[in-house]
Amino acid sequence: MAGIKNQWWWVNLFALLPVIIFFFIDQGYFNSNTTSLPSTLEQKEEALFIEDLLSKMTLSEKLGQLNQRGTSSREKGTLSEDLKQAVRQGKIGAMLNVMNHDNVREIQRLAVEESPNGIPMLFARDVIHGFRTIFPIPLGQAAGWDIDLVKDGAEVAAKEASSQGIRWTFAPMIDVSRDPRWGRIAESFGEDPYLNATLGAAMVEGFQGDLSQPYHIAACAKHFAGYGAAEGGRDYNTTNIPEALMRQVYLPPFQQAVEAGVLTFMAGFNELNGIPVSGNRWLLNEVLRQEWGFDGAVVSDWNSVTEMIAHGYAADDQQAAERAITAGIDMEMTSQAYEHHLETLLQTQKVELDQIDEAVRRILRVKYRLGLFNNPYADLQPIVELEEAHRLKAEGAAAKSLVLLKNEDQLLPLQGKEKIALIGPMADAALDQLGTWIFDGKAEESVTLLEAARESGHQVEYVAALDYSRDKSQVKFQYAIQLARRSDVIVLALGEEAILSGEAHSRADISLPGAQSALLKALSKLNKPIVTVLMAGRPLVLEEDLEHMDALIMAWHPGTMAGPAIWSVLDGSRQPSGKLPVTWPKANGQMPIYYNHSNTGRPATNQSVVAMEDIPVGAWQSSLGNTSHYLDAGRLPQWPFGFGMHYGEIQYSSPKLLKEVRWNMPLELSVEVQNVGKYPLEETVQLYLQDEVAEIVQPIKSLKAFQKVKLLPGESKEVSFSLPFSSLSYIGPEMNRRIDPGFFKIWLAPDAGEGHEFLRFEVIKKPV
Repeated sequence: MAGIKNQWWWVNLFALLPVIIFFFIDQGYFNSNTTSLPSTLEQKEEALFIEDLLSKMTLSEKLGQLNQRGTSSREKGTLSEDLKQAVRQGKIGAMLNVMNHDNVREIQRLAVEESPNGIPMLFARDVIHGFRTIFPIPLGQAAGWDIDLVKDGAEVAAKEASSQGIRWTFAPMIDVSRDPRWGRIAESFGEDPYLNATLGAAMVEGFQGDLSQPYHIAACAKHFAGYGAAEGGRDYNTTNIPEALMRQVYLPPFQQAVEAGVLTFMAGFNELNGIPVSGNRWLLNEVLRQEWGFDGAVVSDWNSVTEMIAHGYAADDQQAAERAITAGIDMEMTSQAYEHHLETLLQTQKVELDQIDEAVRRILRVKYRLGLFNNPYADLQPIVELEEAHRLKAEGAAAKSLVLLKNEDQLLPLQGKEKIALIGPMADAALDQLGTWIFDGKAEESVTLLEAARESGHQVEYVAALDYSRDKSQVKFQYAIQLARRSDVIVLALGEEAILSGEAHSRADISLPGAQSALLKALSKLNKPIVTVLMAGRPLVLEEDLEHMDALIMAWHPGTMAGPAIWSVLDGSRQPSGKLPVTWPKANGQMPIYYNHSNTGRPATNQSVVAMEDIPVGAWQSSLGNTSHYLDAGRLPQWPFGFGMHYGEIQYSSPKLLKEVRWNMPLELSVEVQNVGKYPLEETVQLYLQDEVAEIVQPIKSLKAFQKVKLLPGESKEVSFSLPFSSLSYIGPEMNRRIDPGFFKIWLAPDAGEGHEFLRFEVIKKPV
């Protein structure tokens, strides 16, 4: 009888478990070192649901949630019986690259209806700059310096991807990228932490929006962190970044993503200061979770857990699993170290059950916030054709991403009466203009420059001259030369194929590939004006090419609506407004190159620079100026960060302070800008700041804000900024953010280049 009573006692306790859990949550006892306390009724309901579900799960099911199975991005085959059985048993938490509608439905049905606790599957795919409607590559979007542009593009992508069952994307990539040799610079928002942070947060908001709506998807801030500093611009490579630099340059975009509510993070492939990120406890736990309070899930990159063996950080799969779960990797992408070894690690007490539970808790939290428990099945609809509204947004984004870099004798815009020779391998490159990471974009839906030119009503004739960007054959040059001779203007479409940028597509020499420079030189001998349209995933070194170009537009890889967007800028129906999100190198040997560097003890000036060809034969060893520059490339880039021309012309007044600078009060500043040209324009006014003296040397200038303004010909506007006092702060030797009294400089300018007027002011010591 006593045994029966004891049995019922346990049953009653189990029945009361949700109430008990709720009580402890309400009292704050579930405050682990990785999550913040639930503070609203909605958060308490979420926590109660997750704790109740977690209490019902077997160890096998828990380990299953940590497992993301992946297939090739091209895979559309049938489901194996082994895979189906694994889903039935709750041994898989997420699937990558499942694009067959029947497969999506069947996997989700098995997960929801046949697995022990009916936990829905999370379907993921790389949706980087569009799903079916392709927007400019992220580096191109960054050239628009437009928050709404980025947000709208992500929202369009989310709507299209979610209609195919995809509820998780691995974007935005907010790696600060200072070396254009690195192929993945195409996926980033450029070299500046503030621009990356601002646009990265906008992309998170566009993807995720109101998560109660089924057409929004989970964003993923990647690659955490420092991946953009890979040595030599070689992908997957070593990064050595002092902590102060990490906190001031590479971490701020990720912290802002957390503040924007991003649901997931992805760890980078890179080793950071000797520890691969997939095993880096300081980064994933101490910074991300404890300091920033991130309570979402962290996923590894593809196979990056077991790649710690190649790094020399783990002896085998088992040790890799131990180091990854201990560091804070919640879900393992494609490799199976967790699946094969976590149970053994638990038995040998090298891993604690609490660690497993916390990882599962974070994954369930993502699924809960996406609404998958209430609405697991997607309303799968085939995309028969692109929505016109989506095409128009993609076209507008592409047009805003174009950067006018050169325009001698006001060659552009075209006047409409010219006979135009359209030449070059990128003029009719429907697939390549889409850029990297476009698994679901279709070449047949991509409108090329040639198509747009033929529909424009202009007199246009076309010849490719080169079959693709790497083509070295010059046998077709004769046709291009013949066409150019009977034309008034040459529009030359050059650049890189999409395959030359993106993951694992780093280049040591980022000059124009193939025989493109030879084609340009051959056409320049005809003395006809040449307008070059450059489509590429990175800046290209144009050291010897630029003199043969009368006008140059950087178009990046502009996406589905590249043709109409580019042509609308060429003919003046739209005005160029893009600004460079990266410093443009003059020579290959200048890289890495970026505007916000610190000074040396011997900074170069125009007067101190010595050119190699000016050195007398037999010159005395110490006669060369002894300042920091290259003998063969000088000290300046081809174009500075933030640079971009207009068809109109803009003038800036001197910046001015509107109020006295006071401690802990915003800085109120303004500048007057005037359009003194004959075309309307949209200018991006950029605010840069320098802290002249600090306990850790600060950059010569750093972007702190920007603002867009539209001006009609002859129009002037006062552009005002209210800069938070915290913008004067920096990371000090103790790794804390601080503001020191002293002198600062502020520029309100069109770019980060030299020669712009600045305002110098003093910050007086904080009053006692």
